[in-house]
Amino acid sequence: MNSSRTEVFPSEVSGLVDEAALRAWMDARGRGRGPLRDVRVLTGGTQNVLLRFRRDDKDYVLRRGPRHLRSSTNDHLRKEMRVLAALAGTNVPHPALLEACPAEDVLGGSVFYLMEPIDGDNPTISLPDSYEQPALRHRLGLSVVEALAALGAVDHRAVGLGDLGYPDGFLERQVPQWLRHLESYAAFDGYPAGSLPHVESVAGWLERHRPATFVPGILHGDFHLANVLVDDAGEVLAVVDWEMTTIGDPLLDLGWLLATWPEPGRPDILDSVIGAAGGLPSQFEVVEHYAARSQRDLSHVDWYVTLACFKLGIVLEGTHARACAGLAPGQTGERLRDAARVLLSRAAELAGA
Repeated sequence: MNSSRTEVFPSEVSGLVDEAALRAWMDARGRGRGPLRDVRVLTGGTQNVLLRFRRDDKDYVLRRGPRHLRSSTNDHLRKEMRVLAALAGTNVPHPALLEACPAEDVLGGSVFYLMEPIDGDNPTISLPDSYEQPALRHRLGLSVVEALAALGAVDHRAVGLGDLGYPDGFLERQVPQWLRHLESYAAFDGYPAGSLPHVESVAGWLERHRPATFVPGILHGDFHLANVLVDDAGEVLAVVDWEMTTIGDPLLDLGWLLATWPEPGRPDILDSVIGAAGGLPSQFEVVEHYAARSQRDLSHVDWYVTLACFKLGIVLEGTHARACAGLAPGQTGERLRDAARVLLSRAAELAGA
């Protein structure tokens, strides 16, 4: 792009980002003057819009909801703004929040925020050439665990997130909530309800073996290798996509990481570049590395992995249900149904063991 003039906004965000309104909003907050330059859409594993641009001598990333906003989109984005602001000053690697706009009237109904750009790689999509060294891939895995342990160590009340979620009864709610979610798929035409295997047996095991207590903390809610950005030296630069964050049991994040962790002999749920390259720490190493950096009781770690497999399998099955009704691509629905079956089968293995 020619950065000597105001850039034409990419067609992907036509009607989503009013440049004049954004410039006026930034002017009022002292965020540069004049045109927006080097404007481009960033890709990622989310329906939300990510737009990177430059103004004066500073780069920004704008995050807003998709063209067709869901009823919960703005609330999720407002929560992200709050969480990113709260994480400032902690040891958790994250994109710095620069400005937040919780109002819906600036960009045509969507709230949005500006954050610092993170110049790193998503290791499920691409890796720097330096990762040809197995030692760097191993170090990357440990760095991801360290980022998760740092999040689990944050005092959520001290950073102003004491009222973010409902930790009381958090674990008791999990299985009934996700069973109801699965039952709701029956509303999609053509979906064969009851066809996802092992659901009832795993649900029963989870209820019988649920930990009696836990220490509440910040739960990312979707913590896996696709939601980190890394540098070329094996270190995590930032954890991203905080829209599912709540106050609950942080060990579910560890279970989620393990449920999606690429390991030899198992299908890679993330279909990742880093998984194909190999060299990551084993799941045993992941747990040991987390334990060395956490005061949390890991005696029930298999329960959290089983719950994560159960929950994620039901989430992925939702795309298959929508595909049955013609509301999602059929090929995608089949691929995610296969992943859901793999996850439920693993949950059944863990429960049986």
